[in-house]
Amino acid sequence: MNTNPGPAFPVGGPRGTIRAGDADRDRVVELLKGAYSEGRLSKDEYDDRVEHALSARTYADLDLLLTDLPVARAFPPPAPAVVIPAPPERGTNGLAVASVACGIAQLVVGPLATIPAIVFGHMAQHQIKRTGERGSGLALAGLLLGWGAVVLGIVMISIALAVVASHPLPPGQLPIPHVPQAP
Repeated sequence: MNTNPGPAFPVGGPRGTIRAGDADRDRVVELLKGAYSEGRLSKDEYDDRVEHALSARTYADLDLLLTDLPVARAFPPPAPAVVIPAPPERGTNGLAVASVACGIAQLVVGPLATIPAIVFGHMAQHQIKRTGERGSGLALAGLLLGWGAVVLGIVMISIALAVVASHPLPPGQLPIPHVPQAP
């Protein structure tokens, strides 16, 4: 008795080399039971094919057991790959760019751009968290430049006050320059 009929589809294909699992083997055994109950297989053929099904390693091994039977393919062809498009690239947050620009500009125009650098930096970070835009590093750079200028300004004012406080004026001298009076 020949229990190894010709393949229903090419065994050497990529699908035929895929390893079969327990559920796949059980599915083939159920199809063989149906064929045996319809009288398409003798008891010996059925037992032999079930034994081969339970020891099959690949889909090709399982398909060989069903090729001469009028049953649906034991395993549907693999589904086509579904391509999920990448999300659109998000741009750089404009407030982050403005924050770093103001942070750099304060080196040229002085403390005039310090407060906008800080405000734009905080607003940019909030928007970036909400929208997922790029530019978090730019916002952070603007914040560091802005707050760095604030700290530097406080340190400079503190040093100037300490210098003035360490050199008191002699008694009777006012720090205001003397203005001559008209005769």
